[in-house]
Amino acid sequence: MTIKTLGKTLLAATAIAAAMTTTTIAQDNPYEPVGDAWFELPNGRQWGATSTIYYAGDNKIWVAERCGGNTNCLDTPDIDPIMLVDQDGKILKQFGKNMIVWPHGLHVDPDGNLWIADARGDEERKKGHQVHKFSPDGELLMSIGTAGVAGQDKYVFTNPNDVAVAPNGDIFVADGHRPGSNNRIVKYNSKGEYIMEFGSAGAERGQFNEPHALAINSEGKLFVGDRHNSRIQIFDLEGNHIDQWTQFGRPSGVYIDKNDMMYVADSESNTGYQRNPGWERGIRIGDSRTGWVSAFIPDPNQGYMPGTSVAEGVTADEDGNIYSAEVRQRKARKYIPKTYRGEPRRR
Repeated sequence: MTIKTLGKTLLAATAIAAAMTTTTIAQDNPYEPVGDAWFELPNGRQWGATSTIYYAGDNKIWVAERCGGNTNCLDTPDIDPIMLVDQDGKILKQFGKNMIVWPHGLHVDPDGNLWIADARGDEERKKGHQVHKFSPDGELLMSIGTAGVAGQDKYVFTNPNDVAVAPNGDIFVADGHRPGSNNRIVKYNSKGEYIMEFGSAGAERGQFNEPHALAINSEGKLFVGDRHNSRIQIFDLEGNHIDQWTQFGRPSGVYIDKNDMMYVADSESNTGYQRNPGWERGIRIGDSRTGWVSAFIPDPNQGYMPGTSVAEGVTADEDGNIYSAEVRQRKARKYIPKTYRGEPRRR
């Protein structure tokens, strides 16, 4: 082969590779928002920061907001931070007043109970730094952690971010909301009894720098949104490291539906020093079994933006609608599948 022929061959190969790369990494946006805000709060109440939202089943959604602000819900003891709403945003239930300092992560277990991580503490009023289990009607069934006390022990958390419950009832808690805080996953049995923990501060595989979100798929894999490391780490339910993925961006919220589709909210890429520069913020949707990203809902505020923007929490219902919880914008937003020639988009 001559040098000229070789050059043409390499050029053609490069063009093909570039085309394949463009094809494989590009995702469309098959969703559109329903207005600017999905639903209104009652009695003229103002939205606070909203970091968490979770599908309850039966076309209902749990959402928690921080009582009109972003500091301490105990200072507004007449406001219920937890709400159950239908797909149209009608509020069906409210509870949690004077019980939670700073609602952060929600989870619905296989029995329909609601779990919430209270990611700040109030030592004087002896509340916070706990995860709580509520019945669907708002009855407190269990609390794990020492109320109002920060630390790192079997039953002491510092700013727990999220909680997830396995099909057998085992409970996983993501502990540590700041990089210099706790960076571990703590496992309990269904009675709330300590079993084990894993993880430490760092960037190696199996280490964390703010484990911000948890989800479990049907294969029994635990997905940890390792936010400050801009990756998702995957473990088995015994804490053994399996893999790490970066293709879902900088994860703030992770939700996996019954079909193993994974929804990842990225509210922090390109928002500060070493915050995943060059990546677009938004919601990425893909297969939790293969890691393939198939769709992307972009943050409307693109480019550099300090702090955080749009979706921090994310969930999806069985009709294909996606819901986001937003800290900076202080709202919950609903996205519906786009239509094509009057027909619902096939999923």
